[in-house]
Amino acid sequence: MKSISKFLAVLIILVSLLSACKQTAPTPTSEPTAALPLPTPYVDVTTAPDVEEAARAYLELWKVEDYQAMYALLSRLTKDAVTPEAFEESHRDTAKKLTMQGIDFQILSSMLNITTAQVNYQVDYETALFDTISRQTIMNMILEEGAWHVQWEAGMMLPELAGGNYLELVIESPARGNIYASDSSDNYPLVSFEDVVTVTVTPGNIEEGTEDDMVSLLAEIFMRTEESIRGEYANVAGYQYAIIGDITAAAAEEYYDQLTSFTAIGLESSKARFYHDGGIAPHVTGYVLNVPAENLEYYQRLGYTGDEKIGYSGLEAWGEEYLAGTHGADLYVKDLQGQVLTKITQVDAKPAQSIYTTIDSQLQYWLQQSMGDNIGAIVVMERDTSRVIAMVSNPGYDPNVFVGPYYTSYSIAEVTQNPANPMYNRAAQGVYPPGSIFKIVTMAAALETGVFTKDYPYYCDSLWYELDGWVGKDWTYDKGFGASGLLTLQQGLMRSCNPWFWHIAYTLWNDGYRTAIPDVAAGFGLGKPTGIEIPDFEGNINMTPTDINEYVQMAIGQSTLQNSPLQIANFVAAVGNGGTLHQPTVVERIGMTGQEPVYQFEPKEIGKLPVTPENLESIREAMTMVIRNASGTANFQFQNFPWNVAGKTGTAENSTGTPHAWFAGYTFEENPDRPDIAVAIILENSGEGSEMAAPLFRRIVSLYFTNMENAGGIMPWESAPYIPAEPDEE
Repeated sequence: MKSISKFLAVLIILVSLLSACKQTAPTPTSEPTAALPLPTPYVDVTTAPDVEEAARAYLELWKVEDYQAMYALLSRLTKDAVTPEAFEESHRDTAKKLTMQGIDFQILSSMLNITTAQVNYQVDYETALFDTISRQTIMNMILEEGAWHVQWEAGMMLPELAGGNYLELVIESPARGNIYASDSSDNYPLVSFEDVVTVTVTPGNIEEGTEDDMVSLLAEIFMRTEESIRGEYANVAGYQYAIIGDITAAAAEEYYDQLTSFTAIGLESSKARFYHDGGIAPHVTGYVLNVPAENLEYYQRLGYTGDEKIGYSGLEAWGEEYLAGTHGADLYVKDLQGQVLTKITQVDAKPAQSIYTTIDSQLQYWLQQSMGDNIGAIVVMERDTSRVIAMVSNPGYDPNVFVGPYYTSYSIAEVTQNPANPMYNRAAQGVYPPGSIFKIVTMAAALETGVFTKDYPYYCDSLWYELDGWVGKDWTYDKGFGASGLLTLQQGLMRSCNPWFWHIAYTLWNDGYRTAIPDVAAGFGLGKPTGIEIPDFEGNINMTPTDINEYVQMAIGQSTLQNSPLQIANFVAAVGNGGTLHQPTVVERIGMTGQEPVYQFEPKEIGKLPVTPENLESIREAMTMVIRNASGTANFQFQNFPWNVAGKTGTAENSTGTPHAWFAGYTFEENPDRPDIAVAIILENSGEGSEMAAPLFRRIVSLYFTNMENAGGIMPWESAPYIPAEPDEE
């Protein structure tokens, strides 16, 4: 078989050779054809994207905490392993544990392969509790679809978090600082942390024949009327309890035997933030609440556990950084088994500061008791410094309802859902037309333009016809009095003559002084925030009146004018002190007892009234005439009044019907031991300022200059000082 195979192979080779010999040679051409040139080669080079630029884009998104956009830059493999929710939560949890306030970074180096890269960077965390926390770490990246994507893992936030480790923050919260009344009140505590006793009444347990004595005792303890005590439980089902209020443990001990002698009275003890006397100046102190769920992360990043009470309004909110102190903290790294691997850092707690207010607690208390059922506000400030010594907004509220553990949702609803809105600070945030109080501003504009002088005569009739198509009525017309007659400008303010001030606006408009009145108003501090520590209303002034009708109404404090009692008191103080506007304050100092304060009040000038000394003196004389001249609108309220006062009555029309009653004024006793004061009062829908608000001014001045001994007479709504009259007695 092998020989046959060899034979066949030789035969095939021979046949192939013979075939080659028989091929016809090609016929040569006359000339050879030149070969075509090859095309120029084209090289398509794709540049790899800049890996550091890609890393920087990711880190910039981290700085603004745009987690959704960050997630979009992750690699496919990372997205398969981590959901968007888990990715965001990991970053937020780290930020909370670090108390992160901001983040910065710098890229240190990078190392590039064909489809993978590493970027080394430093991340710097600015924190609320700790110093800056800095770490160097690595970002692994992969090239996918022509772009670099991040292969994320937790170690990119902190190297210590690699492998499933996590942070734990242990916080120490210092006791919250107190809020005190002014030095003149011997720093009486307005708010403190106390052993508190909540006093309740269960109507179904009232034994026959004991109710009157029980109510009398509670009225004495809480310094309230018996009627208000009965009102607390009047609509409570028989065997449910009604909260009468909170007292200190010391007060409860003093009255213990008497309180426990009544089977209907319950006593519940707790330790809590305590607002003394049911809330002295509650709109100034404000109140505390649990951290709202929507703000939880914000406070956790500040180093709060989230279980604390935080300031929610007034000085409690404004002074949070002082009253809360500095939280202490230890920051640990733990493994998946919960074992501590290392402590990253720590900070010691620092005690809270206390706030000492400018509020005179006694004056504040008695003025709160003086308002009766009137809705309105009072502001009393030192004339020469704008230190607010009393700020009353009525109705008020008891801030203890937000902290006492025995207060029910019903108790809170009685405050938060009350149609009278007792939590609204009418003194600083009230929105009111100033009425005839504003005539002080209009008089200043009249004098400053030079169109009028203080002795300029004008006949004050009961009706005014100068403006075509409209007839104005003076207050004397509505009262059925005769016309005031020929009056100088000063007498026009004294009589609060509407036609006089309509005539001023009419004349100024036609003479081209079409912004003189709002310009002066702005110079009096109206239409802008006062700068006080608690929220206030900036007011409203149309700086460019559009027609003469609006201008005429503006002149008497109507039109679109809106001001707060605080603004009114402040500009009246400036009139009284010679023209200096100060920034109002309710904070005297901040610090710890026996230590140098971290803040001490000094009067802060914020402007000068745009009025010459001569013109300002003319206004001051006219305001004194309101009180002292027999024809002054408030004269009948101040017969034989022993103190030097100047003022202005106001009656402001409004859309709700009965006008608001205003009075604003100041004292000029010039007693070095008793600073002069400026006052603004408004009583909503109460009628004439001279009849309703002026008596309160009389009381304020009397209390202030007699150290609370002289109540200044009886208010129109009282049967005796501080005792509301029965409806048929008013």
